[in-house]
Amino acid sequence: MPTRILKKSWFIKSIFFTSAFIILLIGGITYRNIDDLSKSSELLTQTYRLNVELEQIFSHLKDAETGQRGFLITNDPLYLEPYDAGRENINYSFAELKELSRNNPTLQKNLKDLNVLIDERMDYFQKAFRFSAVGNYNDQNFKENFYKGKKLMDTIRLKIKGMIKSQNDLLKKTQHTYESNLKVTPIFLYMVLLFSLVLMFFAYNKIIRDLKEIKASNEQLEIFKESANQSQIISQHGNWIWDIDTNTFKYSDNLYRLLGEEPQSFESTVENFMKFVHPEDAEKLSREIEKMITNKDLPFVYYRIIQKNGTIRHFKGYGKLHESSDGGKKLLGTITDITDEIDNLRILEDRNLELERNNRELSAFNYVASHDLQEPLRKIQTFLSRLEDKESSKLSEVGLTYIDRIKNASTRMRLLIDDLLQFSRTNRADNVFEVSDINELLESAKQDLAEIISEEDAIINSDKFPKINVIPFQIQQLFLNLISNSLKYKSKDRIPEIHITYSKIKASDDPEILKPKKPYYHKIIFTDNGIGFDNEYAEKIFVLFNRLHNKDEYSGTGIGLSICKKIIENHQGFIFANGKPLVGATFTVYLPIT
Repeated sequence: MPTRILKKSWFIKSIFFTSAFIILLIGGITYRNIDDLSKSSELLTQTYRLNVELEQIFSHLKDAETGQRGFLITNDPLYLEPYDAGRENINYSFAELKELSRNNPTLQKNLKDLNVLIDERMDYFQKAFRFSAVGNYNDQNFKENFYKGKKLMDTIRLKIKGMIKSQNDLLKKTQHTYESNLKVTPIFLYMVLLFSLVLMFFAYNKIIRDLKEIKASNEQLEIFKESANQSQIISQHGNWIWDIDTNTFKYSDNLYRLLGEEPQSFESTVENFMKFVHPEDAEKLSREIEKMITNKDLPFVYYRIIQKNGTIRHFKGYGKLHESSDGGKKLLGTITDITDEIDNLRILEDRNLELERNNRELSAFNYVASHDLQEPLRKIQTFLSRLEDKESSKLSEVGLTYIDRIKNASTRMRLLIDDLLQFSRTNRADNVFEVSDINELLESAKQDLAEIISEEDAIINSDKFPKINVIPFQIQQLFLNLISNSLKYKSKDRIPEIHITYSKIKASDDPEILKPKKPYYHKIIFTDNGIGFDNEYAEKIFVLFNRLHNKDEYSGTGIGLSICKKIIENHQGFIFANGKPLVGATFTVYLPIT
């Protein structure tokens, strides 16, 4: 969410700066066009004034020339006035032209050349006057000077025309450039404005969408806030925030409730909070708060508080530093009421003590079962044996039947006590796991059953096993019980055959394992060709004292497979049974690979 907000903020800023740049660009172009227009106007005015002054110079020269001719014809001094006034006016016009051409080196050079020509022309006027004063008009020098003056006048006329034409050409060129710019500029400005409008429209839509998203986010935040408040009430915890920059605290509503107060009923300060802390824990908590202020961190701390009604509650606190994107630092803290946990822990401790007493009593029972109960049983069997040996001839057939029944009952009793002892051993918590050679454990189990295996001519085939981390004597007991079970429930029509296979499997690939605790398992399968069983009893056969057959038909106590299941549970594994009546049974064992 913060990343999306930053991206949106960057996008809006980009549009803003782009729009500002476009506005400045339009302003710059407009200013340049106005400046160009102003320069064009100034150039037009300057060109007009230059042309006027140049025309004036030529006009003054023509006036001087006309006065000269009038004087030559009439010899009247009155005609010399235009000549004298023309010279003065020419000087004035030259002064104006110099001012107008101060930034135009080419024009200044032409003015100098023109000034030289005009000086020469005036000089010819003077020479002509000297000859005309004596009335010598036929003098060759007079004619030559008069002719050169006329020719020089033509040169001046052409020079002035050329300068005027040059200024007019420059004016036309400049105006053409300005006109071209003026034609392009409106189109460019229109395109820029259109682009700016598109940007503004896009930004407007983006802002509207963002506002909708912000509104939706605010609604979600309100829902989350209310959910968080409810969660705090249910889970009995409250929050606090320490703004490090301003050194101010803010407590959540439920933190006040945990203290037994109404929400926001007092100012959120450390001093006010410390008023509720148990006197025995106040000093310890104060030290932790001082460390928090110094290190900007609050590890788990446990303490008690006393509510105004005198109720003592146990609290657990924790704080973690959070830095915002603008560099602000805040310590976010959580306080949890763990009074119920403390009470439950005390109850659990009491129950553990009770469980230890029960275990001691169970150990005492095991001792009684292994010694005190078996001792009378051994005496019963001993006296029965003596009675059978010495008094059997004196007993009736009914008496002998009763003796057989007592012998069978005492034998079953011994088996039951032995199996119960074995089952109690599998429940002990002090069993130690060892990396063991499973092949040796299997051979030991077969040695324990060597007599019955030999009597039944049983065939046992097994794969090679790796070393596995197990409780050795329990795995040996597992092998012994499963093999003994196959031999007990053998078929009368065939020799017993038992096949034991091994493989490593991945838990997710085996459909039998529904909730694996480990990813990989050792898989051991026991398959026999005995009488089998109906699969509807596949789970019941592991129940303690559960039997599928009559005790007179097959011996046993119904504890052997319960021991197997308990052994597998001790190894956090699984065991499953699968049977087919008159075909055989299969037991599959899964031991986790650790």
